[in-house]
Amino acid sequence: MRRRRLTGAAVRFHSLRVADSDEPIGVPTACHRVASRPGWSAQWQALVAAVCLLSIAAVVAPTDAQPPPKVPKIGFFSGATADGVANLVEAFRQGMRDLGYVEGKTFVLEARYADGKPEKIPELARELVGLKVDVIVPTTDAPIAALKRETRTIPIVMANSTDPVGTGFVASLAHPGGNVTGLTNLSVDLSGKRLEILREVLPGLARVAFLWNPEARGTVLDFNESEKAASSLHLELQSIEVSSAADLDRAFSAVTSQHAQAMIVLPGNPLAFSKRAEIARFAQRNRIPSMYGIKEYVDAGGLMSYGPSLPAMYRRAATYVDKILKGAKPTDLPVERPTKFELALNLKTASALGLKVPPSLLQRADQLIQ
Repeated sequence: MRRRRLTGAAVRFHSLRVADSDEPIGVPTACHRVASRPGWSAQWQALVAAVCLLSIAAVVAPTDAQPPPKVPKIGFFSGATADGVANLVEAFRQGMRDLGYVEGKTFVLEARYADGKPEKIPELARELVGLKVDVIVPTTDAPIAALKRETRTIPIVMANSTDPVGTGFVASLAHPGGNVTGLTNLSVDLSGKRLEILREVLPGLARVAFLWNPEARGTVLDFNESEKAASSLHLELQSIEVSSAADLDRAFSAVTSQHAQAMIVLPGNPLAFSKRAEIARFAQRNRIPSMYGIKEYVDAGGLMSYGPSLPAMYRRAATYVDKILKGAKPTDLPVERPTKFELALNLKTASALGLKVPPSLLQRADQLIQ
């Protein structure tokens, strides 16, 4: 059987028109008419119709295809253990959910933890920068400082900085400059207030042990302010440095041997935060009233705390991440201060220590833990 040769003159696939006609028609109808030529067998007509449809599909399909949307990668960087900051990670995730994000679909969280080991922080900072994440949320001053050394381009959102201007993280709160912005807990401004509250509970207070980490630059400023406040209140401040896990037992021995009447633990120390339950047990066992910068210590059995709500700060950090993912530059986002400070009291611990909390302090407390 002799087969006829098909040419472009006989079949115009690209125009969706029947040859020798100016009338536009639908794709299936066009292919059917093209194939239905007199003298062609049924098999030959079916083949031509199939080729017609496939040719049209090959031209149209690429114009409809869309590349899959990019899923942003967010770094989360803590100097503490994963368990120690689990509630803060969840607060950040909740902040992202509140803004409409779905983890695994509209963002991926790359979390890194130094487990209370300062020597691991530089390595983890390099690792996160190497992942080319879109933005990084560090928890305290040491991770912030390490990240700032590693990158000047990846946006850094501070979830909890003691004094970002004093530490050099930003140029000013209103105009951060560079790639760093976020939130400050203003603990330097609160140092004197914490000592005053301790004096209310212990009117005869004279000696206060001060647990802090001199390697965290923000806490150096906090310690200096606390020394000034202690002098004005005629209190002796006993400096006890805790930079690593190996320092903790030595620090406990120093507190008892120096006969401290109370103890303050500064915020911004990832090691202390990870060991907060152990620190609270030590204070109870040795009947030492303790003051902390954040409520999580009181939840773990500490006597009282005064400072901003950490979970609220981490939820708020999500709003910075959202703005940056939508195109905002860190330099254009002012650093925020907390607008509310919480006084938390653990009445069970007070009872165990034989303390009678003044009624005026009970009335001022934002949270009373029974």
